[in-house]
Amino acid sequence: MVKFHATSLSRTTCVCLPRPAERSGEDVDIILARLKNVKAFEKFHPNLLQQICLCGFYECLEKGITLYRQGDIGTSWYAVLSGSLDVKVSETANHQDAVTICTLGIGTAFGESILDNTPRHATIVTREFCELLRIEQREFKSLWEKYRQCMAGLLAPPYGVMESGPNNDSDCSANICLKCAARAPSPVSLRQIPSEKILRAGKVLRSAILSRASHMIRDRKYHLKTYRCAVPEVPGACSAGHPARELHFQDKYLFYRFLDDEQEDAPPPTEEEKKESDEELQDTLLFLSQIGPDAHMRVILRKSPGQRTVDDLEIVYEELLHIKALSHLSTTVKRELAGVLIFESHAKAGTVLFNQGEEGTSWYIILKGSVNVVIYGKGVVCTLHEGDDFGKLALVNDAPRAASIVLREDNCHFLRVDKEDFNRILRDVEANTVRLKEHQQDVLVLEKSPSSGRTSNHSGASTHYKYTVMSGTPEKILEHFLETMRLDSHFPDADPALDDFVLMHCVFLPNGQLCPMLMHCTYHAQGSQGSEQEKLDYALSNKRRVIRLVLHWASLYGDHLQEEEASLAFLEEFYVTVSDDSRLISALKEDLPELEKIVKHNSDDAKSSQKKHKVLLRQFSMGDERLQKRQPIRSNDEILFKVYCSDHTYTTIRVPVAAPVREVIAAAADKLGSAEDLLLVSLSSAGGEKDKVVLKPNDVSVFSTLGINGRLFVCPRNQLDSLTALPEQEGPTAASFGTFELMSSKDLAYQMTVYDWELFHCVHEHELVYHTFGRQTFRKTTANLDLFLRRFNEVQLWVITEVCLCNQLGKRVQLLKKFIKIAAHCKEYKNLNSFFAIIMGMSNPAVSRLSQTWEKLPSKFKKFYGEFESLMDPSRNHRAYRLTVAKLDPPIIPFMPLLIKDMTFTHEGNKTFIDNMVNFEKMRMIANTVRIVRYCRSQPFSPDPSLANKNHQDVRSYVRQLSVIDNQRTLSQLSHKLEPRRT
Repeated sequence: MVKFHATSLSRTTCVCLPRPAERSGEDVDIILARLKNVKAFEKFHPNLLQQICLCGFYECLEKGITLYRQGDIGTSWYAVLSGSLDVKVSETANHQDAVTICTLGIGTAFGESILDNTPRHATIVTREFCELLRIEQREFKSLWEKYRQCMAGLLAPPYGVMESGPNNDSDCSANICLKCAARAPSPVSLRQIPSEKILRAGKVLRSAILSRASHMIRDRKYHLKTYRCAVPEVPGACSAGHPARELHFQDKYLFYRFLDDEQEDAPPPTEEEKKESDEELQDTLLFLSQIGPDAHMRVILRKSPGQRTVDDLEIVYEELLHIKALSHLSTTVKRELAGVLIFESHAKAGTVLFNQGEEGTSWYIILKGSVNVVIYGKGVVCTLHEGDDFGKLALVNDAPRAASIVLREDNCHFLRVDKEDFNRILRDVEANTVRLKEHQQDVLVLEKSPSSGRTSNHSGASTHYKYTVMSGTPEKILEHFLETMRLDSHFPDADPALDDFVLMHCVFLPNGQLCPMLMHCTYHAQGSQGSEQEKLDYALSNKRRVIRLVLHWASLYGDHLQEEEASLAFLEEFYVTVSDDSRLISALKEDLPELEKIVKHNSDDAKSSQKKHKVLLRQFSMGDERLQKRQPIRSNDEILFKVYCSDHTYTTIRVPVAAPVREVIAAAADKLGSAEDLLLVSLSSAGGEKDKVVLKPNDVSVFSTLGINGRLFVCPRNQLDSLTALPEQEGPTAASFGTFELMSSKDLAYQMTVYDWELFHCVHEHELVYHTFGRQTFRKTTANLDLFLRRFNEVQLWVITEVCLCNQLGKRVQLLKKFIKIAAHCKEYKNLNSFFAIIMGMSNPAVSRLSQTWEKLPSKFKKFYGEFESLMDPSRNHRAYRLTVAKLDPPIIPFMPLLIKDMTFTHEGNKTFIDNMVNFEKMRMIANTVRIVRYCRSQPFSPDPSLANKNHQDVRSYVRQLSVIDNQRTLSQLSHKLEPRRT
């Protein structure tokens, strides 16, 4: 007898069916119903499925059972119905040496070696309880002969070979990345000729493997044909790039094939070729690591949606987060798109993707390249570039194409969504949208989606759903988060959605409105239905939720609460209220100590605020006080600042850091004794008309937004044209290389990192929000963020200044070497802000044009610089940088300008309010970026043990007081004096 499940694959729920010769029509129907839901059979012809039902056997195996061993003569073919199995390969006759090269999951099939009676290529062992469908050799051969065309593409063994098709672009490099997978389609002949660089990389890598670990390349059989493939992981073997280490590859279930192995009896590399390959290996590995992620992405997108794994979908989703055309879409829609997007590439400019008037069948997003939009009678009306999309209107309106799309350049890459998937996603989004109405108006919009949690029972797995806030009125959003807050989770392990609210509420529900709402409405809310006990339970739960929310809110704001007297008053009143209630309700005592601690801390700090103002007065100045450790600047701190007049005299004023321009003008007018209407002007070192910015009366925190050498001037309107820059704004006239030439590059990088960390650590998370939405909206300072961003510009200009002021060619070469070394150490310290500043300084036109200097730079340093510069590649929204950061653990000093760009990108691409409701999906996206900053600072910066105990006062003083020229025109003129343009 053989068992097959009627309704599920639970171990306990199955029915016994007769052997093949004894099966009735009803038995076959039971098996057929189950097999139709198995991925390996989903595209089989009904007649083929019927035959499998007649001849297949069911096998139920416990964990650790060896199904067959490598070298055995096969007798059956198998398909996995549940569970998973390990595929093990041994290089010797000893099965103990076998190495697991992949894992087979539900829906995979294996065992096709029975077609030609060849020995098994691998050992198969169950890694958990498994259920298999088994077909014996005679029956399988009969099915193969009759249904060969259907089975050939779908029942590939785990060690088959999948080659890229003719649509592949050269960057995908099929000669290196010819991947094979458990569900690979049958091979397609390779027609695309890879680039010379790809071909060379393939030769170098093949030569390195053959010379260092030749056993990694061996023959594999696929559909009765032998292929020579490379195995990514063999323990005990050395990796080509790291001979001393054993590496574990994520793609260990794939094999690779090289073009050279397409030839029969391909000769091994000569000694000269081995030597050349060794010299080029590091550059080759760097090159492959750069193109690898894109190639991996394309491999995923070329899979059919049903073949994409959970990891595949996550990789695609992460990519979609940084595509401009998708910035306005919800998280759920992006995740839906990850499952259906198709990669499409076209090689030649002039290719027509579709013509005006044709039926709309797809929506396109440009990944690489550009296209022209052409309308009959008008010609090219516009050009679309990377990140833009087209073709959606015809799908939404079900109308003909309104224009033709023509490739503007060679080698363009697109993401494509076909009409059927597009319409299904729109339907699903609407079907899973829940709208709460009051007085016939939407007040809360939720999106229903499956949660990750599943509960299993005898009837199968039941899916739980979660409801995500998409938009709503501020009151209803707050109400929803309080109602759904879990009291069994411990603070500060807060719900991310609640954290989104606490972080972003200042945009749509400022503290002046939130605090009274929490105090007088929410905390004292009573149940209106149920028994008296149920009403009491509701009131208690509600109070506890509000307490948890207030604790999270106060923790996130930290010392910034002291800037708002009303918020401090609320905290004290709230504490007294909870304390009084706890005498009657003992359950409220749990969070009382934490609440008391926060109230006491803020109260004590508020009392000493005057003293702190005096400290921060010195901290904020631009002189020797930079040598002190940085302390956070608050909006109500005061600053002493020089404001200049048109005759270059100045007056010193004292105003709050966040003072608006009108208050600064009033203070200056008072000191000058002027009754005229004055303007406050920001003047950069260039001093031209374009370099004068008349500040608006409502602008706030203008002191921290000045350029490196910028100054504030005050004057009547009729003197605006006569304003000129101060001599001191021009910057240094001699290089300081002689000062830091003898300083250790590592010491310089370390002290730069210490200072950068101080600046970065002072930045409050809310400053990122204020900066994105406009600080004047909140009347708050972003001084800490401004100073950190200014530091990036300062380091960048320092590099350019030093090079352009260095008159001796040999010294300039030494200077470039010094900066490359400092950049390398900054990268080592995970100080990516200064690392990028240095590299961007070296790539500035005033430096990069110095060809005589760069020609003298040793090749070793040129290679390092090339590696560093590749991390700055802005394509695919700085993908190279993002991949690098993803591999780092905190503490990290991130490339802050890119984070600012991400938030600005989200802000400008999405409305803050939709139909008079807060667009909370936008709040969530910006909060996710802010949490990157939180992650980077989640671990403290630890001093370098080798440097921490040394006295580096001279180095510390130097890096904190860099003197630079911030006028690009001046720097260009200096550069041309050093090396005049060649005629």
